[in-house]
Amino acid sequence: MGKFIYEGGIRAEFDDRALSHLQVAIGTKLRRNEPFYFTWHGDVSTGGGRTTVWVHAAASLVFTYYGGRPAKINRTWLEALMRTANSPVGLQVVPEPPDDGGSEVLG
Repeated sequence: MGKFIYEGGIRAEFDDRALSHLQVAIGTKLRRNEPFYFTWHGDVSTGGGRTTVWVHAAASLVFTYYGGRPAKINRTWLEALMRTANSPVGLQVVPEPPDDGGSEVLG
């Protein structure tokens, strides 16, 4: 399980594969200077609540991975994540769809 750390205090765990895709989606939005909301649900063991942060270019973001290998990026999943990031509710983790064959290793 990797960790997403926002502004040094808010932490969330995601599996490394999902975190890799989130990093690409978040990086794409920030390179375009497009701030957005990012919402995720907490683990049921800690109450399962929901957290939303406002992601912007000046925010301190850390992506920490458990494993050492970069993930193969599923372009179809990345596009689905970007659609949520571009919506009024902001980025949300959606289930990974089948890969359409356009994957590549990033990182």
